[in-house]
Amino acid sequence: MSLMTDSPVHSSSSDDFAAFLDAELDSKSSDSSPNEEGAKNEFDSDSSDSSLNEEAENDSDSKSKRIKGSRVETLENVEDPKESTSNITHRIKRSRVEAWENIEDPKGSMSNGSLEQNLGSFGDMCILCGQKLNLETGVTFGYIHKGLRLGNDEIMRLRKTDMKNLLRHKKLYLVLDLDHTLLNSTQLMHMTSEEEYLKSQIDSLQDVSNGSLFMLDFMHMMTKLRPFVRTFLKEASQMFEMYIYTMGDRAYALEMAKLLDPRREYFNARVISRDDGTQRNQKGLDIVLGQESAVLILDDTETAWSKHKDNLILMERYHFFASSCHQFGFNCKSLSELKSDESDSDGALASVLKVLRKIHHMFFDELVDNLDGRDVREVLKTVRKDVLKGCKIVFSRVFPTQFQADNHHLWKTAEQLGATCFRELDPSVTHVVSQEAGTEKSRWALKNNKFLVHPRWIEAANYLWQRQPEENFRVNQPKN
Repeated sequence: MSLMTDSPVHSSSSDDFAAFLDAELDSKSSDSSPNEEGAKNEFDSDSSDSSLNEEAENDSDSKSKRIKGSRVETLENVEDPKESTSNITHRIKRSRVEAWENIEDPKGSMSNGSLEQNLGSFGDMCILCGQKLNLETGVTFGYIHKGLRLGNDEIMRLRKTDMKNLLRHKKLYLVLDLDHTLLNSTQLMHMTSEEEYLKSQIDSLQDVSNGSLFMLDFMHMMTKLRPFVRTFLKEASQMFEMYIYTMGDRAYALEMAKLLDPRREYFNARVISRDDGTQRNQKGLDIVLGQESAVLILDDTETAWSKHKDNLILMERYHFFASSCHQFGFNCKSLSELKSDESDSDGALASVLKVLRKIHHMFFDELVDNLDGRDVREVLKTVRKDVLKGCKIVFSRVFPTQFQADNHHLWKTAEQLGATCFRELDPSVTHVVSQEAGTEKSRWALKNNKFLVHPRWIEAANYLWQRQPEENFRVNQPKN
């Protein structure tokens, strides 16, 4: 249906607009998930009762009761709360019923205008009445439905409602990056001669559920799913309501979602691309319908989340294709060129799943304060600080001369992981971190039987969320 040609903005009956909006939202909802067919009639009753015109303020008591009855019926017909958390469009429609009740109730404190502004718009039309709005407020949620814009108050209300539903079912939110986190893609024209063998090993697009390497000819692209990703998504979905959030465009995001979630069990309409963001080259939780205190993020790029670093679990990048290595300046063979891959059982996704389980367990089963007041960001900090707890570190020739040591990312990372960093040596120091074994501090470590490790020891602990064996990160001895 075209909004321009079929919009009933100028209709004498705003009931027409209610029916139109419900149909539009229902069509999007049914397109998003094949499992929501049973829910699509959930809000049918509000289309005949949700009208706003000049008679609204003087309507009869019977109409008010009928609207309230519609709302009761709506709430009674809601599906299992586990499923309702994903039916965003249905909750928006419920908001319209509740907004109508506020208008009909003489004790209501909000005017029609403020209700319209706080609820949101569909294109340039008010969600409540269908009249054209001149001012844009709130945030656009184009990934839910093209042209849908929700007011700030309505966003807060939806987040609060969702939060209650999720906490009741012991779930949090998980926002997942695509490239280098869950998968790796390359343009066919960028494949090296050593990668040509992959073209004979691709999996069928007819049934992607058991495959991991796919040729998308219509996009001139090949995609490799990260090992363990299907098990990861299945198990993570038991603990989290999940979103995809990528800096790729929407067409790419939707195609990758089909490969990762062919049965639409995990993401439904929650697929966000760069086209949906509110800031260029940045990702933000303002377009995620989850309270920040309950959101975890998995991404390989920290700078993309400048406002939400406390929610972020940084992932080690998945460089399967040669083009990916070149993109980040690595002059080495890629996994595909080596005819190798990450381990299923010990790879990045298997490791981070253990971390997510631990955070989930602490949040729901170990904290003693009120559930509504808990903050997953604080739990994340606690878990992170256990990684290098008890380690006392001195750096040697790791930072540039005249650089403020405690501003260096390695110093900060070590402290976030629970280590204590010092500028000078003392007997309590347990580790000297250096790239050279010939420095004075490095020699002190060897002489006093302390650990002498390469800076990659800290980086590995940060990615794998556990202290790594020091012997795997030895510093090369100087040549005589």
